[in-house]
Amino acid sequence: MDILFLNPPISEHVYQNLSGGVATLELPVWMGMLTASMKSMGHSADQIDCAAESLATAQTYDRICQLNPKLICIVVYGQHPSASTQAMFGASYLCTELKKLDPTLKIIMLGGHISALPLRTMQDEACDFVCEGEGPRTLDALLQTDLKTISHLKKVPGLWYRDDGNIEHNPAAPLIEQKLLGTVFPEVDLKSLPMGNYKAPNWHCFDHIEQRQPYATVYTSLGCPFRCSFCCISAPFGKQGTFRYWEPEFIIKQFDVYAALGIKNIKIADEMFVLKEEHFLRIAELLIERKYDFNIWVFGRIDTIKPQHVDKLKAAGINWIVLGIEAFDQKVRTGVNKGRYTEEDIFAKTKMLKDGGIHVHGNFVFGLPDDTLETMQRSLDLAVELNLETANFYSAMAYPGSELYREAVRNNTELPETWLGYSQHSFDCKPLPTKHISSAEVLTFRDQAWSIYHNSPAYLNLIKTKFGQKTYDYIVNLKKINLSRRYSIDKVLAKASYE
Repeated sequence: MDILFLNPPISEHVYQNLSGGVATLELPVWMGMLTASMKSMGHSADQIDCAAESLATAQTYDRICQLNPKLICIVVYGQHPSASTQAMFGASYLCTELKKLDPTLKIIMLGGHISALPLRTMQDEACDFVCEGEGPRTLDALLQTDLKTISHLKKVPGLWYRDDGNIEHNPAAPLIEQKLLGTVFPEVDLKSLPMGNYKAPNWHCFDHIEQRQPYATVYTSLGCPFRCSFCCISAPFGKQGTFRYWEPEFIIKQFDVYAALGIKNIKIADEMFVLKEEHFLRIAELLIERKYDFNIWVFGRIDTIKPQHVDKLKAAGINWIVLGIEAFDQKVRTGVNKGRYTEEDIFAKTKMLKDGGIHVHGNFVFGLPDDTLETMQRSLDLAVELNLETANFYSAMAYPGSELYREAVRNNTELPETWLGYSQHSFDCKPLPTKHISSAEVLTFRDQAWSIYHNSPAYLNLIKTKFGQKTYDYIVNLKKINLSRRYSIDKVLAKASYE
């Protein structure tokens, strides 16, 4: 076999006691796309999802021995900005242990975090190579070499490698042109993947909380034209602002595959699906024509969703839209290049979606550079007032590949000591301090805010009324789970406005 892709295991340290059955288990869609890509280029390829199959390193190694690949590619690719870096804990462990078992294995690491920090990855990890960029052109060129001859390695675009102990790298491969997306990434290869194991986010299935599986993912576009400073989504694409999309008539075939497999819960992983009208509305039309009974969630923005979109999106099976509200204080949002909308817009657009039958998942970030305890309290108060079907509260992190990370490095800001420190739910979680408060205060406020929101009488009544007793009971049990934190303080910082 030419190449074997590995999705690294997920350590319980990443999610603590949420890993038992609460945490989402994502289809490794980028790995599936790369597998299909290599096959379309004439290479023999396969994939193993160590996370979904709960494989120990020895079991993974046994599978590797059976397949005997020329090259192993560990894919460290998150489907949201934090996921790639928090996956590094498992990826690093897997790479190190495989090399202990067989030092002759040739291993390349690839993904969002890897592209953000290619040199550090080469310095810190046991891999032989690093791919900086999207992957297909680098992997294709690398597989045409013997993986040893330096004069050949020097011609592989986007490759980092070692030459007599020195770390060298080549110029990045050019981005895949939009007209070639369907050729280079023809599909998500599902062969060898345990499709019944993937589990949707709990909120995605509030209408059917006991049926979170199966669950699948599809990209209809790549990149994002916006430049939010806390986001690292553009790391593998070379620059912020890059945006390409598959033609709707082509990408609908992936939805057809999922429908044939009986998969109901689907995530459209585009960083911003509700953006280019002729793209997402045409996909909605094609879904409506097929009359699939999908339960889809997508990302949107307050300033891109319009009234004329709602009915068509709902009819297409898009039942949830995740909105990056981030913070209610416009000065705080402007400080991270996300200040185009007002507080009034937030209330108007969320009401518009709710009235149209689309549930809203609000993402909020505490600890952005201009945040104070007062601005974070304002965000919490208004989140409670919005009373969305679900809300996720994040601590601001300097994710590698983001402008916040680059600023933190320039300013010698203290960052997490390990990649686990970038996981929102880990014991070692260590967010950025703001200009006004410490990282411990940010984290403590975040955890208290989560509890306050989910204990709101109005929220609990909404859940019971809209989704029923089973989902209400699920939320009540979820609230009993407490996260242990290394960097929190024993002090009440967040206050419930409804008390």
